[in-house]
Amino acid sequence: MEERIAIAGFGGQGVMAIGQLLTYAGMENDYFISWYPSYGPEMRGGTANCSVVIADEPVGSPVVEHADVVIVMNRPSLDKFESKVKPGGKLFVHSNIVDRDVIRDDIDVYKIPAGDIANGLNNPRVQNMVMLGAYLENSNRISLEDVLSVFTKVFGEDKKDLLDINKKAMQAGMSVASTQH
Repeated sequence: MEERIAIAGFGGQGVMAIGQLLTYAGMENDYFISWYPSYGPEMRGGTANCSVVIADEPVGSPVVEHADVVIVMNRPSLDKFESKVKPGGKLFVHSNIVDRDVIRDDIDVYKIPAGDIANGLNNPRVQNMVMLGAYLENSNRISLEDVLSVFTKVFGEDKKDLLDINKKAMQAGMSVASTQH
């Protein structure tokens, strides 16, 4: 069994960080993993997305054409990736930034006010971690503890002091997502 995930937003929103945390957490749990980043021309402020595949068997292709899960951090990403969610799949929408409703009714939609939550934690930079937490609440493969255990592997020991605020952001995202379905 495998889970195909697409994560998309503007460069600088932490899209790649979400993908890397999922990738490392999956590797620590002995899953077969692929991580496939794609950057727009400008990086910060341009478009950015990545695909993560978490599987029990070797991954045939890192390209995610039809995703089980999509996490979108902005309107252009929703416009581009909404159609890529498999029927019955999950779509996580950063509802403070995305200014339109999801059109499809054959998927589970989670509207996560990541900006409000991050601002409530006095750190607007953790919006991506709020979105990651919403996903983790609905994941059968990767847990919060899995992500926390690889945090310094992804970001380095010098970022260890950011672990607590990121944990709080993920927990807040999990809490919001748990009330939506």
